[in-house]
Amino acid sequence: MNTGSWVVVGLDNGGNCNSATVLDASRRFLVDRLVESPSRVREGPGVAIEALAEAIDNVLGLTRVTRESVRAVGLGTPGPASPDGVISSKGATNFSQAPWRGFDIRSALERRLGIPVVYNNDGNAAALYAHPSHFGSEGALHSSVSAIVGTGLGGGVIEAGRVIRGATGMAGELGHVHIPMQGLLADGQPVPECNCGFLGDVESVASLTGIERNLLPYWLTRFPDHELAKKGSMTKAAKLVRGYADCEDELALKIFSQQAMAIGRLFTIASNFIDPGAYFVGGGVVEASPRFREWFLTRVREHTHLREEQLEVATFALIADLDMAGARGAALAAFDSLQTP
Repeated sequence: MNTGSWVVVGLDNGGNCNSATVLDASRRFLVDRLVESPSRVREGPGVAIEALAEAIDNVLGLTRVTRESVRAVGLGTPGPASPDGVISSKGATNFSQAPWRGFDIRSALERRLGIPVVYNNDGNAAALYAHPSHFGSEGALHSSVSAIVGTGLGGGVIEAGRVIRGATGMAGELGHVHIPMQGLLADGQPVPECNCGFLGDVESVASLTGIERNLLPYWLTRFPDHELAKKGSMTKAAKLVRGYADCEDELALKIFSQQAMAIGRLFTIASNFIDPGAYFVGGGVVEASPRFREWFLTRVREHTHLREEQLEVATFALIADLDMAGARGAALAAFDSLQTP
């Protein structure tokens, strides 16, 4: 790398992994694949901050860039959190343990690195990548809403090319929007509970945590001889459900049908108070075969009820580059922070 050039690093902090990317001064990504390392968030803030620093060193090593060339780091984490990266006083999806409540993750990482850190909710970060990737130079003329399905469910709302943050930075917390459960749940299926304590919000259904905690335990009572019942732990089994769905397994497709319906109902709500021109879906749920991705997006579209006028202009699409979107959006936010006086 030229000694006179510089880069920014983007970090997407997840419940299981950190993903990282590098963006150079010409706004070119130096990483063309998903680069992951353990996030270790369940081990507390101290360990997790070190894991984020290790993720940076790892991606810099892969791209042969020195730490001295890094001018800023973009960080995206699940919310709820303030615009400056202070985790909610009640905790958050991946930060439910007491030491995380009210923890300033942005400042802690900035102190650890000695480099400016720019914070975004992970859903906002992914939306900041999804929107311009889809609309290109006309992004400022359009609005969109993004649902990012991972360990939890992140979201981002873009209006006229700019992310909506809200008074406390917690706008776009789409995972914690309550949706109707009637017609979504099967006979005898308990109302799903979210890690945040809500009953019947989107994340309680459309997330890996929702599968592990709510959906898979129920559906295994309906398919007691299923191979997933023999995996030893619900956590391990939940991570395998997507692979079974890719093979058109009946139990797995019932789970993902419920997830698609939940996102469709969320988008229906969004259509009535945001009226976006584009609805994006991303995250691990669509890190599968093209056939499954199209099936899932079609199901989401079927359960999003729009008015005729909205149908004429609405676009439904998968987020470009899928699981890389969060890190790439975080990097773009860090890059833009250096361009603004």
